[in-house]
Amino acid sequence: MGNKYLDCINNVCHGKSEATDLAIRLAQHHTRNTEMITLDHAYHGHIISALNISPYKLYQQVDNSHLMPEHVYVVPCPDTYRGKYTDISHPEQDLGQLYADEVKNAINKMKSQHKSPSFFIAESMQSCGGQIIYPPGYLQKVYKYVHDAGGICIADEVQVGFGRVGSDYWAFQPQGVVPDIVTIGKPMGNGHPVAAVVTTKDISDSFKASGMSYFNTYGGNPVSCAIASAVLDVIEKEKLITHAKDVGQYWTDKLKSMMSEFSIIGDVRGLGLFLGIDLVKDRNSRAPATEEADYVIERMKKEFIILSTDGPHSNVLKMKPPMTLNRDDVDFFCSKLAIVFKELENKNNNAMLDTNVTTEVSNTTSCHNDNKVTDFLSEVQFNGSFPLTETSGNTKSLKVY
Repeated sequence: MGNKYLDCINNVCHGKSEATDLAIRLAQHHTRNTEMITLDHAYHGHIISALNISPYKLYQQVDNSHLMPEHVYVVPCPDTYRGKYTDISHPEQDLGQLYADEVKNAINKMKSQHKSPSFFIAESMQSCGGQIIYPPGYLQKVYKYVHDAGGICIADEVQVGFGRVGSDYWAFQPQGVVPDIVTIGKPMGNGHPVAAVVTTKDISDSFKASGMSYFNTYGGNPVSCAIASAVLDVIEKEKLITHAKDVGQYWTDKLKSMMSEFSIIGDVRGLGLFLGIDLVKDRNSRAPATEEADYVIERMKKEFIILSTDGPHSNVLKMKPPMTLNRDDVDFFCSKLAIVFKELENKNNNAMLDTNVTTEVSNTTSCHNDNKVTDFLSEVQFNGSFPLTETSGNTKSLKVY
């Protein structure tokens, strides 16, 4: 499982939100500080304490009933393709340093008010922000700034951990950092509701000394623990980390090769089986192709492939499939995606040729089964680890990517 970093674990059951809430409590009791730093477009859970540090969710509300607290500082997500600092706007500059300096600026603002950070929290790769891979050195610099100011660093590995990056067990490892607290969940139970918080003995002792013990009705229950333990065994025995690296690189190479044929692909990014395709209207301007992304999602459903979009403009196709995904599945995915991209090209070309004629592109060129995907969804509970099966006879299987 890699190097041993942290040595105290608390099974908090259910999911990400409870894990985040406990991590916040641990940080506050250990540092005695009040200020919090989170990334723009971040999502860390649905309960109030987690929503406070989840701009992704707060931006969606229309009634402004839940405002961002003043003690929460939102810093730019280190998106080097379409963020505040990019490879185009700041060529040959250290983008990791530029984005890390935003955290330093937030800390300086706190100091001007005689305050200090309690913690900095971030997914080790940002999911909801559009499958963002941080520039080299970013987390190293940020962690140093936060530690020097008396805060601690929390790594949210709920969606990105357990070997998904392919090179390591945890997604923070490629960044060369050691978090003070790690939250884990989702794949931890392969669909069973279980999550945990991992931290150091010093932080755990600070919480214990507060006099407020942690209690959870289902925390540490033997059923959840047995399931989580079995998942760890499967990851190791089936060599799923190595598998993620191999299939992920194969998938990345195939997608990048498609860029020469389809200009709508602006960027392909990711590590292991955590990938994103940034769709653009024009590669020079990088204008997000949001409507086209919506079309791709709906069209791929008719090919029995479930995808979703994310990012500030909802134009990034995100792929975080079951780690059992194989090269044949990748070939299937890319072949269907190519068909959909060609349909989009034809649709755009026809629109330019005659703006007075409404051209309806057939959505059945490669899907001859009239059953709707919703018929399958009604019988399937998607838990993030849906087993892929093959087409058999006249029945098509639903594939989740």
